Parts: sequence; structure tokens; C-alpha cells
Amino acid sequence: MIYSIITNSMKSITLDETDLHLLDALQRDASQSNQALAERFHISPPTCLRRVRRLREGGWIAAEVALVDPAHAGPLLTAVVEVSLDRQDADSLAAFEQRVVPDEAVQQCYRVSPGPDFVLIVTVGDMAGYQALAQRLFTSDANVRNVKAFFSLARAKFSTRLPLAGLVAPPG
Repeated sequence: MIYSIITNSMKSITLDETDLHLLDALQRDASQSNQALAERFHISPPTCLRRVRRLREGGWIAAEVALVDPAHAGPLLTAVVEVSLDRQDADSLAAFEQRVVPDEAVQQCYRVSPGPDFVLIVTVGDMAGYQALAQRLFTSDANVRNVKAFFSLARAKFSTRLPLAGLVAPPG
């Protein structure tokens, strides 16, 4: 099956099953060699290299990173934080995002509805680190009305892999 996708740059990229398999394999382990990927999906190494390069250039592969095992990073405190603002106009929402997104403790930032205006995933060293983050990002902002933090006791699942089947639809 072939999928035709319009990217944010409005450039049409045609993906087939092999492209989707390559994307899925790279999401699971981006350290796989071109040779190993080519063998796994029964394509030549030059074809595999071209396909992966096209996926990068087309914006499908945003980054290739190493995920650090939290067990080796020392004690960490992860919190899911709900933030409600007093004003929800476009400028106020954008101003909040511009302040929190650059902070290294903020791993994810979502503008949500209904309920709070934002949900953040933050990781700090300990409760004192969370209190410093709260002071820096929430208490000092006059537009922050309410903050509700949920502290993780255990992580049952963590994945950066996107389900590709839900991202693309057959043409027609």
C-alpha cells in the first residue's frame, strides 16, 4: 500500500510499507546500521540509505537521540503538572509556553482542553528542585491561577515511539 502525505512544508512525500517499516524500526532503535536495516527489510544498502535520507529531509525523522536510563541518572523526581491561567488569550498562552519550554526540567509541555490550560511533564532531582521550579515558572507568573502536581511513584511504561498506523491514512 502507498501513502501520500502532505508535510508541514506542503511538500508531498509518498510513503510505502517499506518506509513505514523503516520508520518503526528506527523509532525502536536508531543505532541500527544501514546494512542491518537493509538486510532486515530486504532492500539494498544504497536504497535503504536513500529512503532514510528522504525520511529525514521530509521531516519524518525529527531527531536521533540517546535515551538515558533513569536508573543510572541518580535519584529523580518526575511530576505531571496541571497549570491553569487567569487569562487564556493567544498572547497569554504563548507567553507561558515561551517561559516554560526552554526550562531543562520541563520535558514535555501540552496545551490542553478542557480542564487546565497546560499539562507539563517535569523531572527534577528532588522535592527542593521541584520547589525551585515551581517558584521559577509558576509562583513568579501573575497569570498562573492554579497549579496541581502529581508525583510519580513508579513508571509502568515510557515510550517515544509513535504508532504510525494512526498517523497515515490510505489515499482516496
